[in-house]
Amino acid sequence: MLGENQLVKIINFSKLKMDMPLDIQNQAMGYDRTATMFSPEGLLLQVGYAEKAVRRGSASIGMVCSDGVFILADLRIEDKLVVPKSANKIYEVDSHVIASVAGILSDARVLIERAQVLAQQSRVTYDSPIEPELIVKELANLKQQFSQYGGARPFGVSLMIGGINNKKPELYSSDVTGNYTEYYATAIGENDDKIKEKLRENYKKDFTIKKGVKAALDIFKELEDKKFNVGRFELVYIKNEGSELKRLYGDELSKFIK
Repeated sequence: MLGENQLVKIINFSKLKMDMPLDIQNQAMGYDRTATMFSPEGLLLQVGYAEKAVRRGSASIGMVCSDGVFILADLRIEDKLVVPKSANKIYEVDSHVIASVAGILSDARVLIERAQVLAQQSRVTYDSPIEPELIVKELANLKQQFSQYGGARPFGVSLMIGGINNKKPELYSSDVTGNYTEYYATAIGENDDKIKEKLRENYKKDFTIKKGVKAALDIFKELEDKKFNVGRFELVYIKNEGSELKRLYGDELSKFIK
């Protein structure tokens, strides 16, 4: 049986724990030590930490337009010694599919390479381009597995995938939990909530790519204010006809903000 002193210590610890902030309580009880343990609030805390890593990453905006789909990404490169083209935030998955990432880029690279393999397998096996949704679904399944099984941590990255499917533009976004959703326009990374609010106010389904890019740059310009510099942005777009992606950097985007 427990002695009186031991009971007093347990009661005092319980009172102390109840006075702690919720995140400190979870750390004290060890709920954040594994990706597979639910906290009493029904949360996977390691997944929550991964989402915070995503929101520390630079932002990207994707948009479905009347003549195609585009992704605009902030490279957030300020070091003059870095070659901008060596630090892409938008990747070519296939000639008709592009992807942008926010979060831990080394994690993203693994997922992007997986997506590229899937796209090539489809061409070799079925002699046809893969549907963008099949790619995002496979990557979302992989991310979900890393929040279910022990001995690994979640991927600290959100993905945005845009592409052309039977001459129709499509845009998807997948979070760190493995959920994915199709969008007309969306954002990932830093200030994504504020950007999405601006998109809800300004997005129109009849936007051309040119008008959509201008609207996206205007959002970045409004949020970044004096820090805005078109030279650190990257744009990739694919048109409905032809499905050949185009990539523009920095000052090449100046024509979109006139």
